[in-house]
Amino acid sequence: MLFTPVQLLSPVLVAGIFIALCSLLQEPARRNFSAILIAGAGAAYLSGGLGVWEFVFCTLMTFVAYRGLGDYRFVGLGWLLHTGWDVMHHLYGNPIVPFVPESSFGCAICDAVLALWYFLGAPSVYPWLEVALPERFKLK
Repeated sequence: MLFTPVQLLSPVLVAGIFIALCSLLQEPARRNFSAILIAGAGAAYLSGGLGVWEFVFCTLMTFVAYRGLGDYRFVGLGWLLHTGWDVMHHLYGNPIVPFVPESSFGCAICDAVLALWYFLGAPSVYPWLEVALPERFKLK
């Protein structure tokens, strides 16, 4: 199965937009929001075609999300687990978006990028952007 450049790059763009928006949140709101979001991601595939394993995965993600309230590494672990679950659904289950057959594949790419950001401690991207901006665009 071959994927187009758009199918490979658009999930990275989606992750980048999410990271930019999430960077607007101050701590600890960013970490708490992220933990709650990963709990919801754990339920995204309920009735996704893998039977009782959907409930087992949702339970695991709920525990990981709870631990994520205190530590970004658990949020990163949650996104990494969801990446694997996306791959399972791409190969054996139903896609996350029913009318887009390759959506679980794209979700796996996006989730892997998010996991990396969370394992890095979910730093705000805005200090990096400010360094790269010309002087006239910098916030004063």
